[in-house]
Amino acid sequence: MYKTFNNGNTVLYRITLCLAMDPMYSLQDVIRCDLCETPVPLKHCDVCHKHLCEACVGEHLSDQSKDHYIVPFKLRGLTPKCLIHFTEACKHLCTECNIPVCPQCVASNDHEQHKTEDILKMFETKQELMHKDLRDLEKSIYPKIQEEATTHIQVQRADVNKCYQDLTTVLEKQRKALHTEIDTIIQGMKSEIEDMDAQHNAAIALQEEAINHTIIKMTHVILDLKRLLERLQDKLETSDVCLVSQYTSRTEEFRSLPAQFHVTLPTFTPQEIIREQIHQRIGSLSKLTLSFLLDEPRILTDIQTEYTKYNELRDVSCQSDSEFWTCGFDKILRLYNLKGELLRSVQTKSGNMPPDIEVTRSGDLAYADFMDNSINILRGTQIQRLITLRGWKPLHLCSSSFGDLLVIMTNDDGTQSKVVRYSGSTEKQSIQWDDQGQLLYTSNTYTKYLSENRNLDICVADWFAHAVVVVSAAGILRFRYTDPLSTKKESFYPLGITTDSHANILTSDSNNRVHIIDVDGHFLRYIDNCDVKIPHGLCVDSRDNLFVAEHLTGRVKKLQYCM
Repeated sequence: MYKTFNNGNTVLYRITLCLAMDPMYSLQDVIRCDLCETPVPLKHCDVCHKHLCEACVGEHLSDQSKDHYIVPFKLRGLTPKCLIHFTEACKHLCTECNIPVCPQCVASNDHEQHKTEDILKMFETKQELMHKDLRDLEKSIYPKIQEEATTHIQVQRADVNKCYQDLTTVLEKQRKALHTEIDTIIQGMKSEIEDMDAQHNAAIALQEEAINHTIIKMTHVILDLKRLLERLQDKLETSDVCLVSQYTSRTEEFRSLPAQFHVTLPTFTPQEIIREQIHQRIGSLSKLTLSFLLDEPRILTDIQTEYTKYNELRDVSCQSDSEFWTCGFDKILRLYNLKGELLRSVQTKSGNMPPDIEVTRSGDLAYADFMDNSINILRGTQIQRLITLRGWKPLHLCSSSFGDLLVIMTNDDGTQSKVVRYSGSTEKQSIQWDDQGQLLYTSNTYTKYLSENRNLDICVADWFAHAVVVVSAAGILRFRYTDPLSTKKESFYPLGITTDSHANILTSDSNNRVHIIDVDGHFLRYIDNCDVKIPHGLCVDSRDNLFVAEHLTGRVKKLQYCM
């Protein structure tokens, strides 16, 4: 059964009639307009507490003897009473104070200059936002985060298990090697003892043989003397005189013993076993270091440099924990302290704009010169040309842990890019292709910053590829990081890149945030709540504080993001 009221509530009326026909309900259970008794009214006066259909709203408002506040029926009773003007309903929300206000409050000095909005519109808008947020969280963000977290934890646990198994295996291998070496040394010393024992016994045997020979000779002499003396005791004969006259004493011959040898017996003097020395001989085991990322990274220092949106800031590099170099869209290299004081200004040798700077391990400042194909070093007050490229142009550079210089460059026609390692001015390594023969880096002159990680990985922020490309020290591709939460509206555009003491990779994103990635390319978190605007160059000091160069504002911000 259908009936159409002047407010158009055909379907609602059908539902109402069904309820009215149910014996469990009475007509009094059906909510009706207080003026015309139309069932299921769509409006409500929150001042008079009257239910109203659409047709009766005008009639109700015609009573000007009192205030009225018409609201959707489903929002009835939500209008709070004013805590100051008790008879007034709070129809608005003061957006600056974030509290409900009545008309008298709006007109008062406390809120006269403040912006307000209809409290029920705000309620409906926020309710819609909550529904939208819930949909986004349930259908998009949460599944991605859950998948990433699950995958990350599994991979991390597997990596941790493998790491400690590998450590144990290496340690056991070292134990066996040391035991083998000790056994070899001990066996060698035993062989020496056996040789000395044999030599000593052989010498004793020779001495014994000489003594025995002397004893035999002496026995013969004694026997001959006894026989001669016995013969002389008898009747002497002429021949006996001859025998006596021929006798020669040999007593002196036997008075001295055969030659004796002097022996210094070998001894073994064991060294004192000192645990520390043994530990040093075995090797060293580095300590486990855990970095804790702060939930709320904070700005420690905010410095306005001389760069502006017309002379854009490009890069920053720490000279020390209290000083840093900058470069931008001019020919000047500038050194600042944390008070924002300009300490030095140095013009490039060619007068060209440097695309990148880097403080080397020795404390000198290296910079690239794209226009004249060179890498230069500022030592003290002198600028020296270190490298001149042929057919290639330097984009960006970094100093390695061994003092080498890593340079990412593009060829003159912009069709190839590569990373080259230099020792001084000598090329040691070139990294350009993956194991499939494909280029590792995009072929153009767009921004490509690079940094060496603690594990010697080479990390390149490839702006045009929307990725961070990480290779091992040998140039083998390890992974490509792309923002897991990027969208078509907010694509990932990495700019500057640096690494910290925990082997985390940090890269700036033109979407006003910095990504923190672990050593294996897993997303850890964003730094996006420090009012960082278009971050460009990055570097960290010795305490892992992050320096961020803002591209357009010319500000350098020092952030604490971990502890």
